[in-house]
Amino acid sequence: MPGIHNQPMKNYVSLLLLSLLMAMGCNTVAPKAPKIIIIQPLGAFPKSLSRTVWNQIKIVNPNTLLQENIPLPEQAYYPVRNRYRADSIISIFHRKAGKDTVWITLTEKDISTTKDGIADWGIMGLAYRPGRACVVSTFRLDKQKIPEQFYKVAIHELGHSQGLDHCPQQTCYMRDAEGGNPTDEETGFCPSCKTILKKKGWRLL
Repeated sequence: MPGIHNQPMKNYVSLLLLSLLMAMGCNTVAPKAPKIIIIQPLGAFPKSLSRTVWNQIKIVNPNTLLQENIPLPEQAYYPVRNRYRADSIISIFHRKAGKDTVWITLTEKDISTTKDGIADWGIMGLAYRPGRACVVSTFRLDKQKIPEQFYKVAIHELGHSQGLDHCPQQTCYMRDAEGGNPTDEETGFCPSCKTILKKKGWRLL
């Protein structure tokens, strides 16, 4: 009877399809889990602003934790200019971080680093690229626009921690500040920077 002869072929086709589906599943690369971001406010940094930036960063990386304020590290203070050395701050927190975490420290104080032959260059933020620590400051931001501008500086430094370099796109969060404050011109990550961050597990549209 025809049905008797066709049944083995149907079973074979079903098994073949099942094998192909399983093979495709094995070759599918799962999205990489993003690193845990730990937000650490320093000194008298406003708790309301800490929570604001925490809520903003959680949108792109839900694995974000907010710590209670702790004192600024005394060893990072530079009394000659009444500043804190950003490189010293991130060095301290880099040592605290695990391989799956990134610390971002928040401060109101003026911060600086050595840049382009200048021993003490004032900056808005600094990060290891790639690395496990960064620091951002409100000191050089427009006082009327701190919440908006501060997030852009924070996400810029976190981008460096993920390996991103400065971007030539003027509207990209990763553009080089070049000693100024261009945050009002920034609208988001450019397609190139966004692609890299998505591979790191960031939730970007």
